[in-house]
Amino acid sequence: MKWRAELAVLAAAGLLSACASTRPPGDGIVKIGKPYVVGGRTYVPRDDRSYDATGLASWYGGGHHGRTTANGEKFDMNAISAAHPTLPMPSYAEVTALDTGRKVIVRINDRGPFASGRIIDLSRAAARQLGTEKAGVVRVRVRRVYPDGKARDEGPARTVAARQLPSFIQIAAFADVDEADRLVAAVRDVAAAGVTPGDNLYRVRLGPFADEKAARSALAEVRRRGYHDAQITSARP
Repeated sequence: MKWRAELAVLAAAGLLSACASTRPPGDGIVKIGKPYVVGGRTYVPRDDRSYDATGLASWYGGGHHGRTTANGEKFDMNAISAAHPTLPMPSYAEVTALDTGRKVIVRINDRGPFASGRIIDLSRAAARQLGTEKAGVVRVRVRRVYPDGKARDEGPARTVAARQLPSFIQIAAFADVDEADRLVAAVRDVAAAGVTPGDNLYRVRLGPFADEKAARSALAEVRRRGYHDAQITSARP
């Protein structure tokens, strides 16, 4: 895509990843970036802590797998991530498919999409979890969320060591995605739940948690419900 080529030039020039002075819980330095132009349109990144929008979602993978994202990471189409034109990198958003109500929490680490009406570009894994991979483009609600569960009006994120990653709880892994979805429905009252595909398995995880106390509390609850093999992991979704 032409806009991806434009984006690569901007990223190389450092216009997409100028660093702010804050860090999100457990996820390194927040990169907000300077205003930039793609396809003749100007985009102004900002730390919109109450972001909540409805529009179209698309997904990308294939030819972009392994390429450098706008914040300098390697794009992994099998990770639960997304591109957004203006939200900080990294930050987290809850994406809801409006026709089915299915949800996925994504980690934003790239810029895009820039097609008219589209507000987020999902990785292939995120689209698969949302059930939108085959449809390609669907209507969604995108709402900013926070790994530590703090309200959006509680001020700047806390500063923590950059090497500390958000915690997740891996509950179980299934060969059948329907079984994984049923478990997600059973535990989503404990914390944000989702399915992470990989190696022909569908792993059910809770999180992210930046607070160890919150993670251990959720772990105790899922074990109380009979999932005794559940464990805390620092792997990203």
